[in-house]
Amino acid sequence: MGGRVEEIFVTGDGSAAMESVEEVETVEGCGIKGDRYCEGTGFWVQYGDVCQLTLIEGEHLDEIEEQGLAIKSGQHRRNIVTRGVDLIGLRGKRFRIGEVVLEYDRSRPPCRHVQDLSERGMTRALRNRGGICARVIQAGRIRPQDIIEEA
Repeated sequence: MGGRVEEIFVTGDGSAAMESVEEVETVEGCGIKGDRYCEGTGFWVQYGDVCQLTLIEGEHLDEIEEQGLAIKSGQHRRNIVTRGVDLIGLRGKRFRIGEVVLEYDRSRPPCRHVQDLSERGMTRALRNRGGICARVIQAGRIRPQDIIEEA
């Protein structure tokens, strides 16, 4: 696998800006402590569409930024930016990031809410590059530069 964590983002509210952080603590069966979906304040909670933790490939963000969209400061609305790992290739697998064991849940297509909070064209730019959702199987901490490997 051989990827790593490049950046981490959280927000306590479904419509608030994502903030870059140096470390997160995860909660088994919930997600990231203090993040909108673990706290029940995410936009999609009302519709029952909750991802415990979201990941997106940094390589995809590079491509989108080349199109002129500002996406690297958390506008993608995903928690973990990775580098060097094919996230869709994790389908059906458990994987470890730092102290945490995660399990692939599903792909996370972009939604209109992301575009509403960022800029026109964001939903289209993220199509087929929206990242994945993962479930927290074993809690712990995640930090930038943590290695991503099969569990």
